Amino acid sequence: MDDVMSSVGGLGPLLISTIKALIVLVVGWIAAGAISGLVRRRVKAAHHIDETLGNFAASIVKWVILIIVLIAVLGLFGIEATSLVAILGAGTLAIGLALQGTLSDLAAGFMLILFRPYKLGQFVDIGGTSGTVKDLNLFVTELVTPDNVQIIIPNGQAWGAIITNFSAHDTRRCDLTFGIDYGDSADKAAKIITDLAAADSRIHDDPAPWVRVTNLGDSSVDLTARLWCDAADYWDVKFDMTKTVKEAFDKDGISIPYPHTVEIKKAG
Repeated sequence: MDDVMSSVGGLGPLLISTIKALIVLVVGWIAAGAISGLVRRRVKAAHHIDETLGNFAASIVKWVILIIVLIAVLGLFGIEATSLVAILGAGTLAIGLALQGTLSDLAAGFMLILFRPYKLGQFVDIGGTSGTVKDLNLFVTELVTPDNVQIIIPNGQAWGAIITNFSAHDTRRCDLTFGIDYGDSADKAAKIITDLAAADSRIHDDPAPWVRVTNLGDSSVDLTARLWCDAADYWDVKFDMTKTVKEAFDKDGISIPYPHTVEIKKAG
């Protein structure tokens, strides 16, 4: 009976330490989120600081606080920080091998924030995956596709991939190709496209719209229009010009060739 009571009594300090550890973990987690959020908001309010850098700094602050919380929790169970450092030092090789991918992502995260091949809000293609950059933190880059699908890319893969940034510059060139019938006037078609481009306020005058015959196809004469616009207007210009040129061609009697299906019936 005394042994049982002694065992129960021994569990008391452990139970108290466990409850304290849970409280520290919860409070520390909430504090880490609140402080990192405060850093993010302050940086966002300071217009002279890049939002991407603020987001990254907020991520660092969060992880530093969580590490401090973890050390504090271990201290509640009698594991001192010096002992923890000694244990980590002894297991450095094993930890390094186990976390090789994670450490690679961490190093790549610093390289991405240093060279900034993309920033928050920019539309990019990373190794064949396209989307708008929503987050860049210590370990991953988060993209959101045009149809609102979340994509998480480890920073190590992002840094090692070919990155195409469609939003890096304020302006973009919109290339459109229109095919017309061989019996129609290429000069007339080119003038229609040029006039429509001049009438669209989103299309820049400098560089001026460029419209030329670029190919003689099997069934059509192809005209290419190269139009400069603000990067934010790119897709609207592309879709709107495609529609308005088609309607203008119809109105002026310029036909756009397309494949025809011929059905041959046997007599009898």
